[in-house]
Amino acid sequence: MKNVNYIINGILAVAVIVLFILHFSGEKSNQSNYYNSFESDSIHKSLLPIAYIQTDSLLNNYKLFRDLNEASMKELENRRLDINQRKQKFEREVMDFQQKVQLNAFLTTDRQNQESARLQKAQNDLERYAAQIEQSLAEKNDNMQRQLQDSVLNGLQLFNTPQKYQIIFSNIGTGTFYYVDDAYDITQEVVDFLNARYIP
Repeated sequence: MKNVNYIINGILAVAVIVLFILHFSGEKSNQSNYYNSFESDSIHKSLLPIAYIQTDSLLNNYKLFRDLNEASMKELENRRLDINQRKQKFEREVMDFQQKVQLNAFLTTDRQNQESARLQKAQNDLERYAAQIEQSLAEKNDNMQRQLQDSVLNGLQLFNTPQKYQIIFSNIGTGTFYYVDDAYDITQEVVDFLNARYIP
C-alpha cells in the first residue's frame, strides 16, 4: 500500500515539473506580443479595461440631446401660449357674462341659465384640453428620453467595438463614485464619436 502512494506521489511530482517547464519555456513571443499590444492600445487599457462617462457633460455636449431638448422647449412654449390664450378668451367671456347679470341684460332666466351652462362646459373643456396637452407633453418627453437612451447605448456599443472596455460606468456627481482617476474618463471621446454619427 505504501508503494502505491509513493508511485502516485512520484507521478504527480513529475507532472508538476513537466507543467512548470512547459509554462515557463513556452512561446514567450506570444506572451510578450500580448502585453505589448495591451500596453500600446491606450492608457485606459494599461490601467484597467473599464471607463466612465460624466452623464451631465455627455448630454450637454451631445447634439441629439440639444436638438431634442430645443424642440421640446419650443413645443412646450407653444402649448403654454395656446392654453393661456384660451384661458384669456374664457375669462373675457366670464367677465362679459357677469356684467350682463349685473346689468340685468338677459331677457329671461332661461337665457341666463343657458349662458351659464355654456360657460361651465367651456371651463370643463378647457381643463380637459390642458390635461390632454400635459399628458401629450409627458409622453413626448418619455419618447425623447427613450430615443436618447437608445442612441447613447447603440453608440456606445459601436464605440466599444472592438471591445476596449469590459465596463463603462455612468458617473453622475458623487452619486456613483466618490473618487475616480481622470484617466478613466472617456466622456469627450464618446461625445465626439456620438456627434460624428449624428445626422440632424
